[in-house]
Amino acid sequence: MNVALCAACTMLLSNNPVHGQETYEPLRTETPPVIDGVLDDPVWDDAPSLTGFKTWRPDYNADMAGATVVKVAYDGKNLYFAFRCYDSAPDRIKTSITSRDNIARDDWVAVNLDSFNDQQGLYVLYVNPAGIQGDTRYAGGHEDHDFDMVWYSAGRIDNEGYTVEIRLPLESIRFAGTNPTYMGVIFERSIVQSREAGTYPPLDPAQGESWLTQTMPMVFRDLERPKVLEVLPAVTYTYAQAHSRGTFATVEDEPNISLTAKYGLTSELVLDGTFNPDFSQVEADAGQVDVNLRYDLYFAEKRPFFLEGRAHYAMGAFGASERDPLLSIVHTRTIVEPIAGARLSGKLGERDIVAAMFAVDELPSTSPVGNREYANVPILRYKRVLSEDGYLGGIYAARQFGQHLNFATGVDGLMRMSGSSTLGYHGLLSYTRQDAFTDDVGGHAIGANYARSTRDIDYSVVFKDISEDFRAETGYITRTGVTQISGLLRPKFYPGVDFIQRIDGELFTAQTRDRFYDMWETFNHISFEHFFLNRLNFKVKYSYSSEIFLGDRFQTGGFHVAFGGRVTNQLSFGTLYRRTGAVYYGAEPYQGRSNRVTTSMTIQPSGKLEGVASFIFFDFRGDENSTNDYNYPLVRGKLTYQLSRYLFFRGILEYNDYRSELLTDLLASFTYIPGTVIHVGYGSLHDKTRWDPSADRYVEDNRLLQTRRQLFLKGSYLWRM
Repeated sequence: MNVALCAACTMLLSNNPVHGQETYEPLRTETPPVIDGVLDDPVWDDAPSLTGFKTWRPDYNADMAGATVVKVAYDGKNLYFAFRCYDSAPDRIKTSITSRDNIARDDWVAVNLDSFNDQQGLYVLYVNPAGIQGDTRYAGGHEDHDFDMVWYSAGRIDNEGYTVEIRLPLESIRFAGTNPTYMGVIFERSIVQSREAGTYPPLDPAQGESWLTQTMPMVFRDLERPKVLEVLPAVTYTYAQAHSRGTFATVEDEPNISLTAKYGLTSELVLDGTFNPDFSQVEADAGQVDVNLRYDLYFAEKRPFFLEGRAHYAMGAFGASERDPLLSIVHTRTIVEPIAGARLSGKLGERDIVAAMFAVDELPSTSPVGNREYANVPILRYKRVLSEDGYLGGIYAARQFGQHLNFATGVDGLMRMSGSSTLGYHGLLSYTRQDAFTDDVGGHAIGANYARSTRDIDYSVVFKDISEDFRAETGYITRTGVTQISGLLRPKFYPGVDFIQRIDGELFTAQTRDRFYDMWETFNHISFEHFFLNRLNFKVKYSYSSEIFLGDRFQTGGFHVAFGGRVTNQLSFGTLYRRTGAVYYGAEPYQGRSNRVTTSMTIQPSGKLEGVASFIFFDFRGDENSTNDYNYPLVRGKLTYQLSRYLFFRGILEYNDYRSELLTDLLASFTYIPGTVIHVGYGSLHDKTRWDPSADRYVEDNRLLQTRRQLFLKGSYLWRM
């Protein structure tokens, strides 16, 4: 750092420093700053400063490559944050004018805000040097990257580094209705050039990445309790045609008006309701290999109504290992065509968290006269806050239509055994009634997970027992009828040389009893991952494993190699190759081998233009007598031009060679804030087929024929009253 930079840093830090204090009290102001990314407002001259960021990646407690200074202020309606991020080479700062939530490859700063100061959850606000936002919600050990809320930011690069300003309206968050009000915070910064991330307050190496227990309290006085009332009307129009008997026929020509409302019962508890909601997706799900599957593919939730409060549905000891078949009791993509819904989320008092939802899902018509059935989906989640980030929870999740009923209910929890170790657990019962002619069935799922994480080592032990008849139709479960015990050991080494920043070893074992056939299968692997040159990583893994399917044992072990990282600020890539044993999941399964290649490359020739190319290849080879061998190549390209922080144009081209299908997806999108949007999209599907009038059917062809096309329009406006 040069002399001028040191002098500027000293002047800024000398103003009311509070470094080392246990509680930080931001400045209350009657003259709010202008959010323009320039720290020239009088409030920033008076607000107390925080500095002393220390790294947590690739190692702990080192000074970051550039100093970082944070200031916080507030008035009755907003919280304000300012970052001054020093950089000795401002021309190498990585930033872009891109869409919301697409800044992971840029330099950024973040506010991790525990608005209740109860160590149960975080709002995370990310901002890159151009002021582009990303936001997530962290709770229950899971970070929800699809979460969006309304806040404002701006950023500027200058000859000393960059600056960022944030305004967070109090009506966008839930917080305790006390005076004074305490909130916990961890400030964070990521630097692409040195591939390091740091925080203030610094994270304790003995506690690893247990962020919730390491926040710094902030105290706010006389905060107003915002009366939250939001109304979100939306208008959509879809026009779709499909190829039928040689010509296009209209299959959808439908305008749709929907209304969603939000009302704050208190500053801690919010009620949402929606009627005739627009649950359409702006972008189609990325293609996945959909052949030879043992269980359904997983698709992430993208529909806005289901996102708030979703993090509280995460349960203790769920998804606790890479072989855990129990991933979620509440997976809202199982609600396909809802016509109405209501949701209650927040806190009742100091220690009680609720997240309740009810939806009416329209089922596909199976009647010749088009009669419809509706499924009712009630979900109730309760958590009692314990010490630190521990909790005791309960859940009820059901799906009912006609005489059919399924529900899963039970308890779960998390206990912090020490600063670095936790014990998560759950015990669930399910009940399923198909109809009046089928016997009712019940099942159970119990599990526990002890985990410890520090700078030098991570390890965990997981136990699961899931009965054969356990069902949770609202969730995502890959397998039932198993008893499993697994263990993970991950030592971390820091060679202390510039070329290699860190080496992670990993030993994992899972022993699983298939309860249907009373047979045992095994899964074991050893791996090493190297982080080097501040920008690249390389991983090699060997596994010895087997799998029980329809009473037979198949070998599924093999090896994989992964390599990737950032080549330059404009180019990054990642690739993975696996060669393993495999199973053909048919009525008569047999042993085979599989090669799998997954690769992607991202190029940003300018701050506004981004191209992403990806390639997936799976194959399956049995013995010389097998008849179901296949190759499955899938190519996808996405090009995005961000005209401004609010407006972008995107084109997607995806070719599935296995199915001989070409998908196109064009989109123009304007997003001012989440909720206030305009989307115009056009998509089409092409198949290698043609209509043969003489045969009165479609036949295979070498050329691509457009078989479906669709125009999509959407506009919505968020009213805050």
